[in-house]
Amino acid sequence: MWLGGRLWLQVFGQVCSNLRRLTFDRTWGGRRGPMAETLSTGVEAASGLGAPAQQNGDAGGDARGEQPPGRPELAGPGVEPAPGDAKQAAGSGEQAATAAPGPGKRKKRRGATGERVVPPPKKRRAGVSFGDEHFAETSYYFEGGLRKVRPYYFDFRTYCKGRWVGHSLLHVFSTEFRAQPLAYYEAAVRAGRLHLNEEPVQDLSVVLKDNDFLRNTVHRHEPPVTADPVRLLAENEDVVVVDKPSSIPVHPCGRFRHNTVIFILGKEHQLKELHPLHRLDRLTSGVLMFAKTAAVSERIHEQVRDRQLEKEYVCRVEGEFPAEEVTCKEPILVVSYKVGVCRVDPRGKPCETVFQRLSYNGHSSVVRCRPLTGRTHQIRVHLQFLGHPILNDPIYNSIAWGPSRGRGGHIPKTDEELLRDLVAEHQAKQSLDVLDLCEGDLSPGFPDSTAPSSELGKDCLGELAASAQKMDGAVEAGPQDLDTVPLASGKATEIDVVDQETDPLCAECRLVRQDPLPQDLVMFLHALCYKGPGFEYFSPMPAWAQDDWQED
Repeated sequence: MWLGGRLWLQVFGQVCSNLRRLTFDRTWGGRRGPMAETLSTGVEAASGLGAPAQQNGDAGGDARGEQPPGRPELAGPGVEPAPGDAKQAAGSGEQAATAAPGPGKRKKRRGATGERVVPPPKKRRAGVSFGDEHFAETSYYFEGGLRKVRPYYFDFRTYCKGRWVGHSLLHVFSTEFRAQPLAYYEAAVRAGRLHLNEEPVQDLSVVLKDNDFLRNTVHRHEPPVTADPVRLLAENEDVVVVDKPSSIPVHPCGRFRHNTVIFILGKEHQLKELHPLHRLDRLTSGVLMFAKTAAVSERIHEQVRDRQLEKEYVCRVEGEFPAEEVTCKEPILVVSYKVGVCRVDPRGKPCETVFQRLSYNGHSSVVRCRPLTGRTHQIRVHLQFLGHPILNDPIYNSIAWGPSRGRGGHIPKTDEELLRDLVAEHQAKQSLDVLDLCEGDLSPGFPDSTAPSSELGKDCLGELAASAQKMDGAVEAGPQDLDTVPLASGKATEIDVVDQETDPLCAECRLVRQDPLPQDLVMFLHALCYKGPGFEYFSPMPAWAQDDWQED
């Protein structure tokens, strides 16, 4: 009896042990965490299982376990090892990680022997952030009423776009970056200025892959802006409020970087990590608010969404504006996001602006504007529709809109013809910056600016071109044959000169341009007031809005 009980106890104990093991396997078998997978990978690598790691043809640093500068160290299986683990992973760590992926993990695709392998993408930091290293890229100087930026070297960085995958760098440069001739990019390769995944490009025939990271070092020239200072209107622990001059963009865009409000505040007022709370067009002046923290930014943006904020503008328009208050509720449609042009159209978004005339001098009127919604170019488009465009608006008071300049929404051309004529006009005036464009933006698929529509007229374009040439005075001051530019080969030609203002490859360095007049950089639209729950900020009335202002 006792023996039978003892045997029964042994059987019972074995059954319990099996049940515990089964339960553990079911619970944790499919949940092997990064630590468990890393350990198993390390064991397989240490035991020398699998084939040797493949070398990365054009960018061999990746196969050696080296990461490009600025690339974060990634942990866990199926990623490149950190620099300190390079020797341990030199065996088959990569192969082992691919051979035994955990449940739900995608296998990491590795190239065949000799095939170029693309490193994992960098971890991007959310939000806009500029520090001392960015502000120190170059310096300002003031001349002729203008704020100018000394030319400087700058790295354009981008990941390979989907439409580039499978195409060579030569194809991409020849089809999408036509601002420079192919000879320039060939010279840039010889000078070591083009990098693919942080390795110097040796041949433009290299075929691009998904996640390829491109870096192009260029000699950058920024257009001048007005020398008027960015004045502080108010500052507390939550916000910074400034009086933005006309012609200065809020943040880096297009050809502008240091000649922006964000950079000027950082460099001259040591105000950094700012969050713009609203935007003003580059040519618009007046009250501009920034939050000092993300929390304050979110709080005020919540007030914007709840329609708790009010804005007032003042402008000077053509003709005698009606004396009574005028409300315009015409819907606005974006014609082109790239060019930044809108028009009144029934398919557009609903919006509303209230106008009140302040004065009339016999030729033009000063008008107070209250936009009750926040559509792009809302005030400018509504004034154009009403037949009183802003006096010197370079877009909505342009001949490109036809004889009536868009009054009543009458535009005798298609959107494509309108864009083409606007671009042609500003190309002839050497003022593509007004459209936030440069020559390099005029790529295939963009309206052909060399073929103006009949509404604009070739005679008119000829006059524009002649006057622009006389005004601009841009002349070629050097040879254009880049094959004759003496350049050493290899890394010896990497940029190693601080504050160098001329560059042998830079076409802009070979042009001598006449500066614009400061008054040509001002549009008569000013943000006068910005108020919300618990705050109200005002900017002084500009000179052109005064009663005694006289037109030139």
